[in-house]
Amino acid sequence: MMEFSAEMIASFLDGEIDGNKEVKVSSLAKIEEATPGSLAFLSNPKYEHYIYTTGASIVIVNRSFVPTHPVQTTLIKVDDAYSCFAKILDLYVANKPRKKGISPLASVHKDAIIGKDVYVGEYAVIEAGAVLEDGVQIYPYVYIGDRVRVSDHAIIYPGACIYEDCVIGHRVIIHSGAVIGADGFGFAPVNGEFKKIPQIGNTVLEDDVEIGANTCIDRATMGSTIIRKGVKLDNLIQIGHNVVIDENTVAAAQCGIAGSTKVGRNCMFAGQVGIAGHLTIAPYTQVASQSGIGSSVRKEREVLLGTPAFNAIDSRRASVAFKSLPEMRQKLFALEKEVERLKQMLEEEK
Repeated sequence: MMEFSAEMIASFLDGEIDGNKEVKVSSLAKIEEATPGSLAFLSNPKYEHYIYTTGASIVIVNRSFVPTHPVQTTLIKVDDAYSCFAKILDLYVANKPRKKGISPLASVHKDAIIGKDVYVGEYAVIEAGAVLEDGVQIYPYVYIGDRVRVSDHAIIYPGACIYEDCVIGHRVIIHSGAVIGADGFGFAPVNGEFKKIPQIGNTVLEDDVEIGANTCIDRATMGSTIIRKGVKLDNLIQIGHNVVIDENTVAAAQCGIAGSTKVGRNCMFAGQVGIAGHLTIAPYTQVASQSGIGSSVRKEREVLLGTPAFNAIDSRRASVAFKSLPEMRQKLFALEKEVERLKQMLEEEK
């Protein structure tokens, strides 16, 4: 990272300086691990105690922050410390040198189209008819299939594989080991065996999508599997054929979405969420970890939990009741015995 003064950072973030405006930083760090010359941030109140002992030269904080003990570091107060630190990270990444040039150890088909300032690393394979637009970065051991289009400034990290006819949008990031456009899981039972149904569609990743390591997005049987603009998928996720995920939805590791399901915009899926096939998930749906969605979600902004998932508040109440089931069972048995005893007493009095 280049060296920046508190005054420069505050100007960039439209922040206010509390402390030495001349102090400079040249690295970024977590507040609990920071050393002199580094920049950190504080947004979560549970980490506040670190600001009184941190070695950071500058800490970005919310404007509402009021220290309860003396602070030795310079503070830059902003509207949102978390998002402002993200801007600094963006600046850091933008200033990193970009790789350029095509390695002589790469295999680039003569019919591939290569734009300006493209990087293709060692042992990458670019097949016939593929298009790499300006500023694309293809790291070593990547496979780009026939007629794949990779739009400008996309980054594809080592070992990722993109099958034929897929489309990768502008500024897409695909991490190592991801597979885009493998065959959908399509088989038909015939005479006791499963016959493969050819998967002749493709996969489309729209602009500003990010795909985590070892995530797989299957191609469509016909048409396209579509991951729309701004979607972020974590590592180890499986997206089935003909799925459509609308804009700005995010999903954490080990989620699975079965074929032909349509997911609305701005949804949030925590880790290990499973969604059955041929469903519709309404926009702004939030699903808690390890939940299973077996039917369509029609109402927007639902917060769901459990398997099968239902309203999170009701699910938590049900969980409390579930924990009490052994005790409730014993009480039920005791009540049954008491009822039988009272019935016998009534019979004897007749």
